[in-house]
Amino acid sequence: MASGKMSPRQKMINLMYLIFIAMLALNMDKEVLAAFGIMTEQLTESTISTKQKNEAAYQSLALQAKEQEAKFGPLKQKADSIRALSRDFNAYLADLKNKMQAEVDDPTAYATMDKSDFLDEYFFVGDDLKPEGQEFVNRVDNYREGVKDILGNNFPELRNTVQTRFKTDPYVNNDGVELSWIDYRYKGYPLVASLMNLTQLQSNIENTESDVLSTLLQGEQKAQLSLSNYNGIVRLDKTAYFAGEQVKGEVVLGRYDATLVPDKVTLNGKDATNLVQNGQVIIDMPAGNVGQKTIKGTITFTQDGEPVNVPFESEYSVIAEPSSAVVSADKMNVVYRGLDNPISVSLPGVGSSNLRVSATGATLVKNGNGYILRPGSGDVATVNVSATLSSGNTVNTPATFRIKDIPAAQGSVRGQYGTVRMPASGLANAPIAAGLPDFEFDLNLEVTSFKIKVPGELTVINNGSTLSAAAKKVLSKAKRGDMVNIYDIKARVVNSNYELKQVLPVNIDIIN
Repeated sequence: MASGKMSPRQKMINLMYLIFIAMLALNMDKEVLAAFGIMTEQLTESTISTKQKNEAAYQSLALQAKEQEAKFGPLKQKADSIRALSRDFNAYLADLKNKMQAEVDDPTAYATMDKSDFLDEYFFVGDDLKPEGQEFVNRVDNYREGVKDILGNNFPELRNTVQTRFKTDPYVNNDGVELSWIDYRYKGYPLVASLMNLTQLQSNIENTESDVLSTLLQGEQKAQLSLSNYNGIVRLDKTAYFAGEQVKGEVVLGRYDATLVPDKVTLNGKDATNLVQNGQVIIDMPAGNVGQKTIKGTITFTQDGEPVNVPFESEYSVIAEPSSAVVSADKMNVVYRGLDNPISVSLPGVGSSNLRVSATGATLVKNGNGYILRPGSGDVATVNVSATLSSGNTVNTPATFRIKDIPAAQGSVRGQYGTVRMPASGLANAPIAAGLPDFEFDLNLEVTSFKIKVPGELTVINNGSTLSAAAKKVLSKAKRGDMVNIYDIKARVVNSNYELKQVLPVNIDIIN
């Protein structure tokens, strides 16, 4: 531009243009470097948030393992092993970042971190790796394979996620030349870009711990809810029948859990802890003389560090003639607060129209041939039945039921619970729902709010059951293999003032 047959004035103008273009390029470089620095800060903030959530999850798992060693002990061992690997790898990366920033006067002056000298000299000597560079690659490989070994073969999706996050496979550049992973990712890059890459690795470590904790607990929950853990229980309408009577009753499913071991059991006022076998209290005692008999007691567990007493009570008759009423809850031996609980009442040899039925601790409403029980605010509800037998004798029978809150619901997407594999575009248009699988009542639940967490992004609080614009914007940044966590779901029972106390999260495995 400054040669040929040009006037001195034109040459000077051309030279000024060159200087102006160079200044523009220099400013653009500074903006790019600053952008890397801002991304590093955002990654650091997200990593801190995930780390805090992980710490709370570790503490919760430790408490559960202390209370129920047989059930949660093996899960805690896996989680602790992965936690130890993560802490070691994280400490190594933090130390490496400190070395990189040691010669920088201001660690926030990102526009000045344009040199690649540190890692080029720390990792490489010419085209070869130094021991420090090989150690870095080995650290990534050892963490990846260590986590996969601890998980075993029971969690293939999570193993694939870990493989993708920490892969060190060679790359082929645009010229078709194969480069080692460390060459491709760290050689010749500005210091600020390398700092961001290391911060991303630290974020991946925290996200991996979060995914491990979520997957382990969901796997245990799925195992508990498996139908293989249920047995059929025959429940008859009466405990005594006359010859020639119709035997009526029902068969219900009851879940047996051999790993759920109570701390203490009292049965009819006596310590019966030694009667627990495979999670069940074995009853073996004489029936006694003719009359109404009660089996009652308390099973004590430790939950969240506090003792929780679960009372039980049942009645049976030792009869020569009808001497007691049989009261059974149509929905097993528990009634639920906030719901209409169907109750059947019968007495051998006495018509239903001749029974006198009342309740304490609950409201009782006649409903066809049965009753509806609506529990109050206490812990128990008692149904009182009385009648006059053909012999002239009067029978008065109380039956006490435990009052429980509706159990924790589960978040769902497209009718699926736990971990759902689907594309991000599908999730963006799918409403978040809640359900109670295997619960005795069919309830219509409405989601009122939830939180959504995309790996590497800040958590978004979402009102309603569909994703807001802000949530969709964060979701658009999810990549294939990311585990999007939808948690802290709030839901209520439609046409009722009852709000669910807990809704378990649902995780979305992004497949595109």
